[in-house]
Amino acid sequence: MKEKQINFRLILKGCKEKNPNSQERLYRHFYGYGMNVALRYTRTKREAEEILNDAFLKVFNNIDQFDTDFPFKSWFRKVVVNTAVDSFRKHKKYNELFSSQEPNVDSIYYEFNDLNFDDTDDALPILQELPPAYRLVFNLYVMEGYKHKEIAEMLNISIGSSKSNLSRAKEKLKALWLEKKGMDSKTKGHG
Repeated sequence: MKEKQINFRLILKGCKEKNPNSQERLYRHFYGYGMNVALRYTRTKREAEEILNDAFLKVFNNIDQFDTDFPFKSWFRKVVVNTAVDSFRKHKKYNELFSSQEPNVDSIYYEFNDLNFDDTDDALPILQELPPAYRLVFNLYVMEGYKHKEIAEMLNISIGSSKSNLSRAKEKLKALWLEKKGMDSKTKGHG
């Protein structure tokens, strides 16, 4: 275990010195993890790859800002998430899609895990079917733990819009999940 820590520190040191071999090793080591994070914010693998590559560029250009007293993985995750948010801002997809209506107070709230996904492979395709604004707010709130006030500030929207989009994302996820489960039942019944 210490050998891996020493090697990782050497990789980080090399990245700070702009060493291409160290940058490649860091990229290869964290590519899968970063891709998993980026995929939650996009509809396609291509979009996720763009976000991830932009995130790695930010990491390499700002590696001096990384505090070695904290886990690199957490810092990297935050860079990927912020890059995904930046991508939405850049493409202005979110401006047209955010609802300004307050959520229905009577709507049923449930957590992501309450949908009883069999495994994460079931969850990702359904999450990717959400409209971009819903997916973004859902990920920031449920998966990353941001509060509505923080999301509103990040996306330059009202707190009500953040709450509304989260509520609608959850409703849409539930409908998509139930639809998928219904199709799976029918498929299994014919087999």
